[in-house]
Amino acid sequence: MCRRALLARAATVIAVLALLAPRARAQALPADAVGALARLHASPRHGEWVKLDAGGGDSVSAWVVYPERRDPASVVVVIHEIFGLTDWIRAVADQLAAEGFIAIAPDLLSGKGPNGSGTPADEQEVRRLVRELSPDEIARRLRAAALYATALPAARNAVGSIGFCWGGSQSFAFATTLPSLRGAVVYYGASPAADALPRVGAVVLGLYGGDDARVNATVEPARREMARLGKRYEVETYDGAGHGFLRDQAGRDGANRRAAERAWPRTVAFLREVLGR
Repeated sequence: MCRRALLARAATVIAVLALLAPRARAQALPADAVGALARLHASPRHGEWVKLDAGGGDSVSAWVVYPERRDPASVVVVIHEIFGLTDWIRAVADQLAAEGFIAIAPDLLSGKGPNGSGTPADEQEVRRLVRELSPDEIARRLRAAALYATALPAARNAVGSIGFCWGGSQSFAFATTLPSLRGAVVYYGASPAADALPRVGAVVLGLYGGDDARVNATVEPARREMARLGKRYEVETYDGAGHGFLRDQAGRDGANRRAAERAWPRTVAFLREVLGR
């Protein structure tokens, strides 16, 4: 083959790879809310519902997803939004498993539905019930999820957390109640009050939309106090992105998507650093 033909073929290959690159990046992200159920149906990973003993006669349902690997995996507790344990949260757990972690997403509204059933179907009722959860109940149920998952035969004794919106706030708060927590990822969740921050034992990563003043007003005071206490709290804010940018990747004229493409790789790198690969 002549040199000109080789160069032409090389140019074609480069062009094809350039076209495929955005698609490859998209597949590395969790699905957005619209594509979550389809991603779950297409997943090759094993996911299952389990019931956890949360103490005091309380039990919690949780979605557990396993990575495809030959050695034990670290654990990530996935904390749902104010919308409850949705297909989107389960799809996030599946993506974490794709990255090599055992992901467990507890339904913190377990038993709160009609006649003691699971999460109610009505969205307004779900929001009301989530707001009524007490800090002690949340901490106890999250602890049960962490203890269950780290005791699995396929798990390492290394656990972190990740949460979104309301769950982001709970991920930060979890770092004040579970001494063994190594890392907490906070997606656009409010920070704890200053008097709680001395109890933070984990490294914290906060990822925020630039156009989310309600949440962001809590970030700088927490960062200053964490720095004063000598605790590691990494913060990244994405210009133009709004609240919930990982769920709503099509929003904000592309800013949410750009934020997701920066935030998710940083999330995975952070969890691998603090938990191990």
